[in-house]
Amino acid sequence: MIQARGLGKVYAGKPAVDDLSFDVQPGSVTGFLGPNGAGKSTTMRLMLGLDRGAGSTTFDGVPFTSLHRPMNRVGTLLEANPFHPTRTARNHLLMLALANGVPASRVDEVLEQLGLATVARKKPRTFSMGMGQRLGLAAALLGDPDTLILDEPANGLDPQGVHWIRDLLKGFAATGRSVFVSSHLLSEMALMADELVVIGRGRLIASGPVGDFVKTSTRNAVVVRSPQADELADLLRREGATVERIEPGALSVVGMEPSRVGDLAFEASIRVHELAHRAATLEEAFLEATQDAEEYHAEVSRAVEDTS
Repeated sequence: MIQARGLGKVYAGKPAVDDLSFDVQPGSVTGFLGPNGAGKSTTMRLMLGLDRGAGSTTFDGVPFTSLHRPMNRVGTLLEANPFHPTRTARNHLLMLALANGVPASRVDEVLEQLGLATVARKKPRTFSMGMGQRLGLAAALLGDPDTLILDEPANGLDPQGVHWIRDLLKGFAATGRSVFVSSHLLSEMALMADELVVIGRGRLIASGPVGDFVKTSTRNAVVVRSPQADELADLLRREGATVERIEPGALSVVGMEPSRVGDLAFEASIRVHELAHRAATLEEAFLEATQDAEEYHAEVSRAVEDTS
């Protein structure tokens, strides 16, 4: 289990990470989300003792810097191309194995597992970004650790590779181990993660199961179609719901369960042709939760053609 408590880091007088605390449970994939500049990479570095700052992080009660042979306990991938460009892929992993008391036979196991066996004797400088990410993951898995901490591991992977890494991480967590992974691929995170830690401007916004986070979105709605839509909308508003007309004869209702909408329509003799729940996506919930915590706002400008 990972326990982060009171993590903090200040750059040039500005907090990059601000009193951040959360847990990562064993047996789960925990997604780490935040807008650009939210402090995700800095947080991961603080967790591993790679940056000086406030707070502490323990792995099963022990700080990373106090772990004996930490590669056997925590596997990490924090940066792209974390290898020597002129050393072959196999020799890169072999060097790490020897330095951390890992049997040399494990090198060939992870090369096979990561789909790198055919390029084991090639130099990483010739690799695509996706292949470089696979080599970084091989290094993270080399010590057969209990925990993985991965910063954007799907960068550079094609759709098949993204699917592959999802299965890899979910399978890792299914054995009772922990995965803490950041990603900007929200649709993929929705399929992969069990839990979320969401931050903005270095502060915690939400922590808990993915489903609970998505339920907080106001984009969750009841869609109802009726030939008496205007009459139904007035009725639902009087009962406290927020109602929006989405097209002729169709309403989006927020703040009321489908069963309540149906009961009210029945009691008022209003015909209903469709009644369905529309669940928010993780992307919608994330954008809504972090809209006030973006570090960089892009302005949308409209080019106006001068016709004079």
